[in-house]
Amino acid sequence: MTDSLGTPRRLPWTGPDGKPAYLLTDGTGPLSRLVDAVDAQQLEMAGRLLDHAADILDDDSATSDQLRYLLTCMYDALTDVHRIAEHRHGAAR
Repeated sequence: MTDSLGTPRRLPWTGPDGKPAYLLTDGTGPLSRLVDAVDAQQLEMAGRLLDHAADILDDDSATSDQLRYLLTCMYDALTDVHRIAEHRHGAAR
């Protein structure tokens, strides 16, 4: 679905029913800028998490609880990065 406003953009949060929320915009409004800022923050956090993961994986004394927590955080970050990549890939078409 595309109109003069551009391609629908999936937001980094869900609607009240838990389903994906989308924004139709030309990409210059305040909500678009907010979404850009959230995306940038999520990408930065994913990068920091990668650094932390490298430290944990290099530590032979890391506990199973630490590794489980790391995996949970990595899952959340990868979910965010995947959503951002899907948007950018779709926008490039």
